[in-house]
Amino acid sequence: MSLHPQVRAVAQAGGVPPPLTTETLTAARIGLEASTLAEAGPGTPLTAVSDGDADGVPIRLYLPSPANPLPVVFYLHGGGWAMGNLETHDPLCRYLAALSGAAVIAVDYRLAPEHAFPAAHDDVDTAVAWLHREGERYGLDTGRVAIAGDSAGAHIATVAARHWRDRGKPFACQVLVCPVTDHDAELSDVESPGLRPQGLEFCWDAYAPAGVDRDQPDLAPGKADLTGLPPALVITAEHDVLCGPGEAYAMRLAEAGVPTVAVRYQGMIHGFFRRLARFDAARQAVAQVAANLRAELS
Repeated sequence: MSLHPQVRAVAQAGGVPPPLTTETLTAARIGLEASTLAEAGPGTPLTAVSDGDADGVPIRLYLPSPANPLPVVFYLHGGGWAMGNLETHDPLCRYLAALSGAAVIAVDYRLAPEHAFPAAHDDVDTAVAWLHREGERYGLDTGRVAIAGDSAGAHIATVAARHWRDRGKPFACQVLVCPVTDHDAELSDVESPGLRPQGLEFCWDAYAPAGVDRDQPDLAPGKADLTGLPPALVITAEHDVLCGPGEAYAMRLAEAGVPTVAVRYQGMIHGFFRRLARFDAARQAVAQVAANLRAELS
């Protein structure tokens, strides 16, 4: 399928960002946040939304209802480990909480290159440990916890899934949207106004600079032991350079005995998932993720 008409319209309207470089990173961060209202809409009203601190890691807690205790979904934003924050994914987290019926905890992990590997992974592990210790005080069910993320957030999510499997407190499920996988994964050959190979290379260099072993399991999840990981939903986009790597990782999970479903959204590009006001497919994909979470967290 060719690019979806809604994607072509965005590209024709000037929705293609300039190449990512050290010089353009600050502007890219500002632009990503500034575009949130236009890209994702004002956000779904919820029972309560509050900012908090998980042992030094900023989080935002979304409560879809006053029910107690609520299952929990950790959501990890994308942005190549170098962009994104609580604001850029706020409408997405609101919508996901409303549809899933679960509390959503968004983690504002530290960004590269100011904070290189393993800063983001460490922040997420800290937030998860905080939930297991303090969650009941907030009406959260620490026995029903999922993890989800898009792009680099999905990379962090699958690594966290392995960490907490090994610690004996596995997640109920994992949701990986357009995931970054291994640094040497063969990219899909697509022409797209979304993520480009140059931008992906910049993000890898920012988070795992020269001297860092990119083949270690915490950076190359496809090279890790995947047995015993929680059930996975992997969502890819047809016109995304990470489509092939994401589907290959889903197959690796399945071959390791992990219950895994992979779904490709036709005509879509990298980053479509948060763009609720632009793409019909974004709302459908969030609805699919929410239904998956309801089933796995029931």
